[in-house]
Amino acid sequence: METRDRRINIGLFIAAAAAWIVVAAIVLTLDPVLIPASGYLGALAIGVAIGLTAMPLFWLVPFARQGRIALRGSWTRAVRRGVWTGLVALLLVVLRLEALFQLPVALFITAMVIVAETTLSMER
Repeated sequence: METRDRRINIGLFIAAAAAWIVVAAIVLTLDPVLIPASGYLGALAIGVAIGLTAMPLFWLVPFARQGRIALRGSWTRAVRRGVWTGLVALLLVVLRLEALFQLPVALFITAMVIVAETTLSMER
């Protein structure tokens, strides 16, 4: 692991910790019944926090699995997968806020993301 990779991982984990602190502040201080927009703000904060937490993990797991070798494009793939994860979390929380959450819908969204990511990650 190069110093650059180590710094990016530490920076992403610090950003994720800060995002989780923001999530805690929103959840503990804002009431979505009194302020309807706070539910969407909380959904956005949860999506960002989950995405930032997932990005370094999506880089570290393949790095460890490939014998501690960082391949070209692994950061791009990790960031893309982290963004997908954050978007899915955001969408599921918004569906729950709107009382539209159902298991088939959640499974469909997850399946669509998996198909899209598999298509984007194919080696040519």
